[in-house]
Amino acid sequence: MATSSRNSSLTRTTGETDIRLALNVDGTGTSSIDTGIPFFDHMLILFAKHGRFDLDVKAKGDIEIDFHHTVEDTGIVLGQAFKEALGEKRGLFRYGSGHFPMDETLVRVALDMSGRPFLDYRAPESVPHVGEKFNFSLVEEFLRAFAFNALTNLHVEIIYGRDPHHMSEAIFKGLSRALDDATRIDERIADIVPSTKDVL
Repeated sequence: MATSSRNSSLTRTTGETDIRLALNVDGTGTSSIDTGIPFFDHMLILFAKHGRFDLDVKAKGDIEIDFHHTVEDTGIVLGQAFKEALGEKRGLFRYGSGHFPMDETLVRVALDMSGRPFLDYRAPESVPHVGEKFNFSLVEEFLRAFAFNALTNLHVEIIYGRDPHHMSEAIFKGLSRALDDATRIDERIADIVPSTKDVL
């Protein structure tokens, strides 16, 4: 698969959200993000920056009611965008993992672009909101929506941490770095699907 073709552009409209998203897997980390949720915008900007993905997101949702629909549906569309951009997944390294610090926080992320969606998410209980408005539980909802639409086996664990902003940031950075590793092309198998089943 030629890396220059690994991009996608999707639109998803429901009674709750209207999302337009463009992704270039082989970008440089440029982004234009507007979800109406400043903290979520911040997370997606750093996701693009640290994963070297070019990402444009324009989302309109019922944020006057709750942030849940916009965050979850953006995760859905972003996952679908990766799935579309990677196509048959020929030549992928397929796996990505690592430990990612953010001040007092340490997060472990591991993923497999296996075609078999799964999320194992482990975090402290009763983490407070980020600032006054962003419910930390929405991070898990985003991850689940992303994993099940990208068809990715995703494991995320907050090993330790106190600040909900730092925990969120370490997760988004860790996800982007693991994805960058997993979606790289191994030139030794550039035309081969990295599976004994010959399909992912």
